[in-house]
Amino acid sequence: MGAENAPLKRKSPPMPTAKPSEPETYLFADDGSVPNNPRLPFLVYRGAVDLIGTPDPEEVIERVFHANGWGSMWRNGIYPYVHYHSMIHEGLGLARGRATVRFGGNKGRELELGQGDVAVLPAGTGHQCLWSSPDLMVIGSYPKSGRYDLCRGSKGERAKALETIPRVPLPDADPVFGKEGPLLRLWQN
Repeated sequence: MGAENAPLKRKSPPMPTAKPSEPETYLFADDGSVPNNPRLPFLVYRGAVDLIGTPDPEEVIERVFHANGWGSMWRNGIYPYVHYHSMIHEGLGLARGRATVRFGGNKGRELELGQGDVAVLPAGTGHQCLWSSPDLMVIGSYPKSGRYDLCRGSKGERAKALETIPRVPLPDADPVFGKEGPLLRLWQN
């Protein structure tokens, strides 16, 4: 997942909630296959983007991510197999539908996500869609720094991932709340 989108149209301002809300935070241990991130917490912002009444929720989430310096966006679902990215952080915004996603690898945690929720995965965080509604549409996005890769937990990937994950630069802004967002505080060096 990482297809690039066409340039974004600017019709109306991004629609996050009025003020930054505290996300749910999780730290996942290395499970022997998926390294996860040893220092940066995985974040879930519940109802972070107000999509009520919008005919194009995908565009709204894309504008929010873009306005906060996150790009290289794609529209899709979430892969049904465990995978992670070892050289970049990832933001996932649910534009439509619902999903049960296991984060943190096979020994991680299953979370229900719904329309307007945004998950922010630090490099190394395993994720896998276990169930989704037929209308699921996720907007994926990445910060400016880092490089997309797809790791599936093989032993050959592991040694490289353990070296690259700690070196992934921190984003300049929270993908939903920008420079004032909780991510900058929660992801301090």
